[in-house]
Amino acid sequence: MTFELSKEFADLLQKAVDEKDSEFIKSTLDGVNPADITETLEEFSSEDSRYVLSILAIETRAEIISNLDEDTLKRFLKIYSPEEIAGFIEVMDSDDAVDILNELGNELAEKIIDSLSNQEKIDHILDLMRYDEDVAGGLMAKELIKANVNWTIEQTIEEIRHQGEKVTQIYAVYVVDNYNTLLGKVSLRKILLARDGTKIKDIYDEEVISVYTNIKDEEVVSLMKKYDLDAIPVVNLRGKLMGRITIDDVVDVMSEQAEEERQLMAGISEDVEEDDNIWLLTRARIPWLVIGLTGSFLGAEVIKQFEGQIAVVPILASFIPLITATGGNVAIQSSSMIVQSLATKSVFQDSYLKRLSKVVAVAILNGLLLAALAFTLSYFLRHDLQVSVVVAALSMVVLLASLSGTVTPILLDRFGINPAAASGPFITTANDLLGLAVYFLVAYYLL
Repeated sequence: MTFELSKEFADLLQKAVDEKDSEFIKSTLDGVNPADITETLEEFSSEDSRYVLSILAIETRAEIISNLDEDTLKRFLKIYSPEEIAGFIEVMDSDDAVDILNELGNELAEKIIDSLSNQEKIDHILDLMRYDEDVAGGLMAKELIKANVNWTIEQTIEEIRHQGEKVTQIYAVYVVDNYNTLLGKVSLRKILLARDGTKIKDIYDEEVISVYTNIKDEEVVSLMKKYDLDAIPVVNLRGKLMGRITIDDVVDVMSEQAEEERQLMAGISEDVEEDDNIWLLTRARIPWLVIGLTGSFLGAEVIKQFEGQIAVVPILASFIPLITATGGNVAIQSSSMIVQSLATKSVFQDSYLKRLSKVVAVAILNGLLLAALAFTLSYFLRHDLQVSVVVAALSMVVLLASLSGTVTPILLDRFGINPAAASGPFITTANDLLGLAVYFLVAYYLL
């Protein structure tokens, strides 16, 4: 069953907090997923949330805190001392611990690390903090299960019991040599079914997909999606096993990428949230708005060049919104598909010539259909054959918009610029100018 926070439940929980009814809180939240508790506590004050957390097990508290968004996390952890935060860090996976420490600033992070008692945890955290957040090394957790290739099944099972205490989810056992070089993996099923005395080297699978620590997170996502992996081992340039990346980390990256692309396509140049300050929100939106405003002035200049035609045939002006809106919509459709293809690398499965020929074919078909519809509606409403023919020039606008919407993201990607930026006001503004120019040139020659 999915958990839904109702007003009645929130009121009951708030009343229990006010009355310090710990038994009711404990029994009510028993069995509730920590992610749902996180969502619930976001409706409470920091002090009330702290009281609720104090009743729960330390592992549950740590998971709830790791689920908090960045802004809430910083605000909430202010009521805890470095020693108390260290207690949460002790029971977290190393990658989640580093994510939290990176949000708290260097000074506080150092105090928290100094308060940790588990030296292995300290080593893991310090090792992970060397990597940038957007590479495999910054995504991986150090906790994993590994077995030496020369171990017997009995030794391996004993080590799984020992190592498994530190690992929340076991997807596979990675096989290494005496120098910790990754050789392959072996499934838990093979280990359980193997006869006593069998050695790992006799049953492990040498084919294992891994990534280097410096690989970009987008490539990690692409690999795990392509091969349908729940976890992927991370190795250094010498092939030594450094950690593993699990599917929950990849989902986080995918969510961040989707949010970033959505904001870029909407013309927002920075990563912002609704509750950010006014200046930050304004700064994130103003660049593309300025581009849009500049494009509108340029569009006005294009229209100005054809004032004579508009004066002779005023009805031409009424179709300007039709031309600009259709060109912009077509370009956005084309660029969105290309951006999606670039994200999954599928755009490179076909040659550029084949890709462009397909785009042209679709554009011609869409253009002809829209032109026929525009001609029919214009003639039905205006009974002017010449003007209707000019309006049917929409097919050329559609063709050009499709081409620009296809080529622009590919070119930006080639130059290392996020192609999602092409799907926002940039493409729309450019196609407004292109569409108006084509429309009035056709009107000039036909009328």
